[in-house]
Amino acid sequence: MPPGITTLAADTPTLSAANTGFMLICSAMVMLMTPALAFFYGGMVRVKSTLNMLMMSFISLGIVTVLWVLYGFSLAFGSDIGSVLGWSPDYLGLSGIGVTQLWDGYTIPVYVFAVFQLMFAVLTPALISGALADRVRFTSWALFITLWVTVVYFPVAHWVWGAGGWLYEMGVIDFAGGTAVHINAGAAALGVILVIGKRVGFKKDPMRPHSLPLVMLGAGLLWFGWFGFNAGSWLGNDDGVGAVMFVNTQVATAAAMLAWLGYEKLRHGSFTTLGAASGAVAGLVAITPSGGAVSPLGALAVGAIAGVLCAMAVGLKYKFGYDDSLDVVGVHLVGGIAGSLLVGLFATGGVQSHAKGLFYGGGLEQLGKQAVGVFAVLAYSLVVSAVLAFVLDRTIGMRVPEDDEISGIDQVEHAETAYDFSGAGGGAAPRTTSPAPGSTAAAKTKKVDA
Repeated sequence: MPPGITTLAADTPTLSAANTGFMLICSAMVMLMTPALAFFYGGMVRVKSTLNMLMMSFISLGIVTVLWVLYGFSLAFGSDIGSVLGWSPDYLGLSGIGVTQLWDGYTIPVYVFAVFQLMFAVLTPALISGALADRVRFTSWALFITLWVTVVYFPVAHWVWGAGGWLYEMGVIDFAGGTAVHINAGAAALGVILVIGKRVGFKKDPMRPHSLPLVMLGAGLLWFGWFGFNAGSWLGNDDGVGAVMFVNTQVATAAAMLAWLGYEKLRHGSFTTLGAASGAVAGLVAITPSGGAVSPLGALAVGAIAGVLCAMAVGLKYKFGYDDSLDVVGVHLVGGIAGSLLVGLFATGGVQSHAKGLFYGGGLEQLGKQAVGVFAVLAYSLVVSAVLAFVLDRTIGMRVPEDDEISGIDQVEHAETAYDFSGAGGGAAPRTTSPAPGSTAAAKTKKVDA
């Protein structure tokens, strides 16, 4: 929910069944994005880490949901305290909210707003997990999520979207989470991997995706769910802004996918399925903060720029030596920064607010605001996340032992494997009759038995 909104409904809004139903559907679509992310990441890792990667996303659905009900919604969207945090006793346990009580200025119930924002809170720490593949203790990861959403995500969500939050009041535009979700998660991923170090065999052993079909399935489901993520962030359907965001989401994603593939072909000589999936996600990330401020032509530019920048950025881990396993930094941090800053260039002033970017006569003012938002969230999340990882690593330990990492984290942490071929009947079918003596088949059987 970006700043600069002008409510076009009546002075005293009444509950809208249409908007309420629309937002419940959008909430379900955003919830689907976390399992979609699990498939996307799960296909990108090696076989021995598949289940762990799936579980690192799925556990967020459990932990963050409980914390959101207990106190998270209050911290993020309660009454403002010093422009940095929210707090409302009525939101604790979601116990003081009336069934038909409306979210202030809108035509949807508080419960609907709360559950929609919950799905954002669930997805954000799950994004971090892609940078930590193969090497993190599951119990440590679960505790990290608990601490991270409490001291990083909930406050940052208030800064960006909460009434009174300092970035909200400054006029930083973040339609659906470029700063609060993607820069936040990308910076956190970088902070953690700088603490816990590289995988065994990084830059030496092949670490190719074990199932590109799973990657493509996950990317397709993410693309689908992102329409709820983005279009739903306007919290209604009364003035067409959500429709513009829906169109821009499709346009930017397509442009980014093509741009990534074009760069990949020129740089490496091939169009890869992994590149197509990664390019699509890069476009989705970049349009998330900007799609309510730009035109469809602007969305084309945002997507194309993000596709190329993110494709270039994923190789930086080899140059600088940080092991971002599944390119969370290269896609989510870089894509989030690009999309947020490009608002300051391409905002038309005719969609979600009157703020205009440099190319539409607005000067550098909005670009400056966007830069403040980008680097404030980046710095805070990077530092606090690194501190949390350092404390956990020095106390209970963040990494699995090296031998366990080599043998496979799935078996060690979950006592399971993703694929069990022991009962698949891969061998030759048993004979029901013996071959006749002296026959060719008998001779072959003797050779095999020997």
